[in-house]
Amino acid sequence: MTAEVVLSARDVSIGYEVDPPVKAVRNVSLDLHRGEILGLAGESGCGKTTLAYGMNRLLKPPALMTSGEVVFHDREGYDIDVVALADEELRAFRWDKISMVFQGAMNSLNPVISIKAQLFDVFDTHRPGMSKKAKQARSEELLTLVGVDPKRLSSFPHELSGGMRQRVMIAMALALDPQVMIMDEPTTALDVVVQRGIIREIMRLREKLGFAVIFITHDLPMLIEISDRIAVMLQGEIVEQGTAEQIYREPRHAYTQKLLSSFPSLRGERGDFVRTGGKEDAA
Repeated sequence: MTAEVVLSARDVSIGYEVDPPVKAVRNVSLDLHRGEILGLAGESGCGKTTLAYGMNRLLKPPALMTSGEVVFHDREGYDIDVVALADEELRAFRWDKISMVFQGAMNSLNPVISIKAQLFDVFDTHRPGMSKKAKQARSEELLTLVGVDPKRLSSFPHELSGGMRQRVMIAMALALDPQVMIMDEPTTALDVVVQRGIIREIMRLREKLGFAVIFITHDLPMLIEISDRIAVMLQGEIVEQGTAEQIYREPRHAYTQKLLSSFPSLRGERGDFVRTGGKEDAA
């Protein structure tokens, strides 16, 4: 891939300081190129979300990044050492340079505050000099971008469907025109039809606005469909990386092969299941 790198992680290790200690992420190195979708696949508990939180400095005790570096390469031509950012610098960095749509994000909206007030809060925090008129115009623009009627600004979260709430969260993540968006299982708990609509919206917005995406999910077939490149994670390590086509046509690691075979074909024959390590895996 020839596109310039916007975010790089080198030898990142993250542990949970409990008894006994847990090594959640082990010496992970990743590059995210400007404007691409990088899929991060793996089973629940493999460290995907922990890695994403570490790259965005969102870890809370007992989680701790024990080694490694994360560098953001700004489009203005300078680099930011994310690990070294002080509190105020980190507050300015987040959402402005890198935003995140959290797992179960559609339930993250404050239930007693209108959508407008919650969007305005983003601007009040990060763009304190912005006029009320400009905040209103930008909020309407954001909802239009994600396919929600701007009239919904006056609505409260409980008045919106799950899909609309998820779109509002994506609008919030886009509010400050970030260069990177980390999406942690953004379609979880949505029905299949709504999921497809959200995915199409993300693809359209990426094409329109040019931000890069780290898309985290256990759904490898979906990542093959939407991603430029894919990294497969197992027990805290990246076991395979490649283009979506490479992962689909020539998976090298046994775990990647199992992930692919665990999703049944609509036209293929039924497969058998074998037990390995106490769990059922697709043969």
